[in-house]
Amino acid sequence: MGDIKLFNIANDSAEELPGQSYAVEKSLQTLIERHLEDFLGVRFLETEYSTGKTHGGRIDTLGIDENGFPVIIEYKRATNENVINQGLFYLNWLVDHQGEFELLVMKKLGQDVAEHIEWSNPRLICIAGDFTKYDEHAVQQINRNIELIRYRTYGNHELLLLELVNAVSTHAVPTQVTTNARSSQRTVSEALEQADTDLYNLFHDLESFIMALGDDVQKKTLKVYFAYKRIQNFACVEVHTWDQELLVFVKVNPDDVELEEGFTRDVRQIGHFGTGDLEIRISSHADLERAKPLIIASYE
Repeated sequence: MGDIKLFNIANDSAEELPGQSYAVEKSLQTLIERHLEDFLGVRFLETEYSTGKTHGGRIDTLGIDENGFPVIIEYKRATNENVINQGLFYLNWLVDHQGEFELLVMKKLGQDVAEHIEWSNPRLICIAGDFTKYDEHAVQQINRNIELIRYRTYGNHELLLLELVNAVSTHAVPTQVTTNARSSQRTVSEALEQADTDLYNLFHDLESFIMALGDDVQKKTLKVYFAYKRIQNFACVEVHTWDQELLVFVKVNPDDVELEEGFTRDVRQIGHFGTGDLEIRISSHADLERAKPLIIASYE
């Protein structure tokens, strides 16, 4: 598993804990599904979801992520199993059956969630004890939203490590979606294009800082915000041209921060688009410097 090692450093000694895989793939699937939102930022919809008699398959885990993207999760049982091709088959099936997915979301999570599904770039997550170099090369050649996640358990399976193997930048695929009230809203990309020079430069300085935090950082462009993620979102950025500022939402507990009026705000009880409980307002490079430790804390 790459070169990651885990050590127990109790009692002034260093003992390496050997990594293990689950003997039965279904046990891993059950564990992931039980804690899906904590592990991957994905809300659970169904397990072993049937694609019907015509296609004759079952999607291991079906969900929707914190940005509204449909998510298919497949678990690789053996190193030589071609789970990526299988997942792509299900991904194409899902795009062709948007109505069926939307009805499922409505039934499980409600009308509001169903109305905010992002069909521009559905995700495929493949989870395995290991991947070959051919797996990693294959996803680099495919312009689809595919993530490979390697796992290991330690001790008596009480410790679980999830490692993002790849960070592929993809381009959103235009899709035909039902017209609703959101279609008339200005998108975050349009807002950025219309920003003045100072705000435009401030955004790109912020983005350069975020992307430089690690080679596992991925950017996703949604309608009203840019999401920066590893396995989960750690920063969501809105561009507000009317008051010349950037709104950044990070996953930092507001109780652990000394809130400053006009700069940081607890938004746990306030509706907002981006994911994260702490809002940061950035209107200058001085604000950006103050915000960097909070963004790093969310990334870590």
